[in-house]
Amino acid sequence: MKEMNKTETFNDKEWEELASLLSDEKVENSELLNRFMADDIHKTGEQWRNLRSMSSDKEINVDKAWNNLNSRLNEYNPETKTGNTGTRLLRTTLLRIAAVALILFSLGSVAVYLNNSGYLNKKISVVTDNDQKNVTIDMPDGSKIYLNRNSELSYRENFGKTKRDVKLTGEAFFEISPDAIKPFIIDAGKARVKVVGTSFNVITNNSESAVEVLVVTGKVILSDRSGSRSIALEPGYIGTIDSKKSGKSFNDNPNYCSWNTGLLVYTGQKLEVVFKDLKRVYNMDIVADDPSILENPWSSPIDNNETEETIINIICNSFNLSYTKDGTVYHLSKK
Repeated sequence: MKEMNKTETFNDKEWEELASLLSDEKVENSELLNRFMADDIHKTGEQWRNLRSMSSDKEINVDKAWNNLNSRLNEYNPETKTGNTGTRLLRTTLLRIAAVALILFSLGSVAVYLNNSGYLNKKISVVTDNDQKNVTIDMPDGSKIYLNRNSELSYRENFGKTKRDVKLTGEAFFEISPDAIKPFIIDAGKARVKVVGTSFNVITNNSESAVEVLVVTGKVILSDRSGSRSIALEPGYIGTIDSKKSGKSFNDNPNYCSWNTGLLVYTGQKLEVVFKDLKRVYNMDIVADDPSILENPWSSPIDNNETEETIINIICNSFNLSYTKDGTVYHLSKK
């Protein structure tokens, strides 16, 4: 087994460069790092970089820690202030490496602390495919999230301990437990959604490639990633935001959240509207070979727990239509 104390493997200049590389002060030198890693039985380089890259509310400031250590060493070792430049430089380099090593040797206890503090946590992801919808996620804080098809929700294992942050791709309906101290924050890609306690629907990429939020209860703040633009949304309002524009409008579609509620209701809307809703709720592709079919009014509720075949048959029987199926697409025609 190789030992890490083979100092003859590297000259003074290389030790200096390694110190800079580990402290991210210098662009990577793959050849030198590869040599270092080959003898690195403790995975020093890997653990050091993981430690530096950890995301937390209290970032570890390595440079500040080093400066504090260096000033204390100089205070107790006046000789470091004298001597030729090369000697001082080499001593500084070696001391810096020693400081890194000291941190890493205590990494065992540090890891326990960081884990308890929430810095080291696995990411939990829930992913739905094309055939799944309304998948319920019970969050540790009591909140409930309902995930639509082809969507993904991810969060850290320590969710709720210090903050309530999640990341969403696709569409989901949220019922958030109130917590004034720890607001619920959703990373929706192009925008962020911030709430305290409310229920709302989020689409991370609508038909116009914007983030879209409908508020059912409570109040929601929708903002761009920079925080320079934000929209306050009340119940019944839809907010949209992308990289260039933002706005809000009142929702007049009673079936906006039907994928979640389980019921489509109509009071004389045209079949064109019904087919668009069925596309969104069921992922059904319905094409009218005769455009006049789309003008027929529809006033019956549709339980979206029904099968696709049942729904198509009900529509066809109501208007004396027939259908053929090409792959996943239903083609309607007059008899």
